[in-house]
Amino acid sequence: MNSRAVFCVVAVALTIGCQSTAKPAPSTPAASAAFPDSVKWVQQAAEYTASVLQTYRAATARVEREAAARSRDTWAVVLDADETVISNATYQAERGRQGLAYSTESWHAWVLRRESTPLPGARAFLARIRELGGRIAIVTNRLQSECADTQAVFARDRLIYDIMLCRPDGSPSDKNPRFESVAKGTTAAGGPPLTIVAFIGDNILDFPSTSQAMRAQGEGAFAEFGVRWFMLPNPMYGSWQ
Repeated sequence: MNSRAVFCVVAVALTIGCQSTAKPAPSTPAASAAFPDSVKWVQQAAEYTASVLQTYRAATARVEREAAARSRDTWAVVLDADETVISNATYQAERGRQGLAYSTESWHAWVLRRESTPLPGARAFLARIRELGGRIAIVTNRLQSECADTQAVFARDRLIYDIMLCRPDGSPSDKNPRFESVAKGTTAAGGPPLTIVAFIGDNILDFPSTSQAMRAQGEGAFAEFGVRWFMLPNPMYGSWQ
């Protein structure tokens, strides 16, 4: 045995095998964690793009039918922001590669980077609402302290809207009071009461008076989906976790 802690064993007929006694370095979370298939699907799958575009086309058909029977500026569409209008798959990918989960601190740092990108079909859908005479309300659970950075992303990518209602810091995440303020015309932006003809989101909580408990209530509980409510795919995270 020498100073490098290497031993040699004579096997048979001049066949010599050597093996090091040095131990491999311990694996880190980043090295051992598998990159989530859910994030790969969003970033790489044609099926994801097809699903998003399909949803937006169905929602566009709904909006066009409703607009034909309504006066301009009397109706609205309510949309979530994250994974509905803008994508944060890059954030999810970065966390996955490092073997790390979501954290409030890392999410806030991501928002400040302003690197979210538009979902396929989102810009055209918003433009079509405006063209037809509707109002656009973005109701997001990004914090009010993150609202300016979110608005900057929308402005950069020409994602038009009339009002963005972020979640006041320290308040519950329940969106229903903000939905009601859009319908009643009591938002900070003012304006008249509006008929909400469609809701668009990626989480069951992006729709009025809904929750994960609906799954146990049968198909009838989902009657509004595909009619007035339109769900976008998001396998990366959600209230189902």
